Amino acid sequence: MSAIEIAARVRSGEISAVAVAREAIATIRAKNDAINAVTRILEDRALAEARAVDDIVAAGRDPGPLAGVPYGVKDLFDVAGLPTTAGAGMRRNAAPAVADAEAISRLRAAGAVLVATLNMDEFAYGFVTVNAAFGTTRNPRDVSRLAGGSSGGSAAAVAAGMLPLALGSDTNGSIRVPAALCGIYGLRPTQDALPTQGTFPFVESFDTIGPFATSIADLDAAWRALGGVGQPHGSPRVARLSGWFDRTLSHDAARLLDSQFAGLERVEWADVERARSAAFLMTAREGGLRHLPELRTRALEFDPATRDRLIAGALLPETAYRAAQAFRAEFRACILPLFDRQDVLVAPCIGEGAPLIDDPFLTFGGERVPARANLGLLAQPISFIGLPVIAAPLRHAGPLPLGIQLIGRPGGEADLFTYATGLEAQGIIGCATAA
Repeated sequence: MSAIEIAARVRSGEISAVAVAREAIATIRAKNDAINAVTRILEDRALAEARAVDDIVAAGRDPGPLAGVPYGVKDLFDVAGLPTTAGAGMRRNAAPAVADAEAISRLRAAGAVLVATLNMDEFAYGFVTVNAAFGTTRNPRDVSRLAGGSSGGSAAAVAAGMLPLALGSDTNGSIRVPAALCGIYGLRPTQDALPTQGTFPFVESFDTIGPFATSIADLDAAWRALGGVGQPHGSPRVARLSGWFDRTLSHDAARLLDSQFAGLERVEWADVERARSAAFLMTAREGGLRHLPELRTRALEFDPATRDRLIAGALLPETAYRAAQAFRAEFRACILPLFDRQDVLVAPCIGEGAPLIDDPFLTFGGERVPARANLGLLAQPISFIGLPVIAAPLRHAGPLPLGIQLIGRPGGEADLFTYATGLEAQGIIGCATAA
C-alpha cells in the first residue's frame, strides 16, 4: 500500500496502525538480510506509536495526514534514547540522543510511525553506502549492484518494499543518487527549507534533509508533513539542461532522455564543471575540519575509505576554500535569473545504471572513475547553490533504473510537484517496488 492509502485506511478504522507496524517489521525481517538497508528495528517504539494512533482514531479524532504510515530514518537523525551513529562504528557507544530530531517530531505529529534506522556511508561522506562497520547496502533491483549513497539504506528500504517512506539527507546528491539508482523518488528541498535540528552534520554549507517514496503523491505528503509549503505558479515552464550534463550520459541514457523530452528547449549553464569542483573542495574542507579532533586522536577507528578523504580535506588551504565560496556567490548570481524564463529544468541524475559492488566505477568523459566520490557529478552543481530537486525514475529505462532531476528555483517545490505529477500521469516517470 502507498503511504496515502495506509493513512486513509487507518483514519477510517479499516485497518489498525498496530497491524501496519507489525507487517512492516515482518517485511523488514524477511527482506533485510539480502539488502542490508536497516541497521536497527525499533519494534517497541513503533508499536507504542502505532497504539497511540489507534487510540486517537478510537476517540473519533484525526491522527494526522500520515496516520499509521511506517517509515525509517537514515542513521544520522537523533532518535531519543539511542546513539546517533552517523554510520560510524566509532559512534556505536556514543551517548544516547536526549530527544528526537525535529523532522521525526514533525512526522510523529502527522501520525507516522518510526520503525527503523537505516544504513549510510560513514559520516555521509560517499555515494555508495559501502560501510566498514555496518556493511554494504545492496540495490534491490539487482543485489550485485550499489544502492548509491550516502542515504543508500533509506532508498533501498523503500525500493525493496520494506517501508513506504524514509528520510535521508542530501549534501551533494545523497538523496538523489540512491533514489536514481534504486528507481524511486527522492526530494532534496530548497536549502534550509526543512529542519536539520537533531541531525549529525556533515557540511553545513550544503546539508539538507528530505523524503523518499514510490509515488509523487506520497513524496508530496511527506514533504508537507515535514513543513514544506508553497503553491504552484500555474502551468510550469520547462526546459532541459544540456551541455556538460549531456556529455556525461551513456548511449542508452541519452537516447531515452531525447525520446521522452524531445520538445523541450535546451539550456546550458556556464561553469558547471567549475561549480562541481568548488562544491567538492568546500565539502572536503568543511568535512575534514569537522572531524579533525578525532582524526588526531582516533584515526584508526574511522572507516579507512572515509578517513583518508577527511584527512586530505583538512589539509586544504583556507585560501582555496574562500575562493570556492566566492565563486559560489558568482555562480548563484548567474544561474538564478534563468528562472525568470523557466520554472523547472530537467537534467539527468546519473549518466548510467548502478555500478557493480565488485567493480565500483563509472564512466565519465571516456574514463573510469571511482563511484564513491563521483556518482554525484551531475547532482553537486545543483545543490552547490541550494536549489530544490525531485529525483524521479524514468519509467522505460530498462533493466537498471535511470533517474532524472527536476530542478526548481529556491522555494519552487510546488512547481516541481505539479510537473512531476503530470509526467507520472503520462507514464514518463514512475517506479515499482522490487520483489
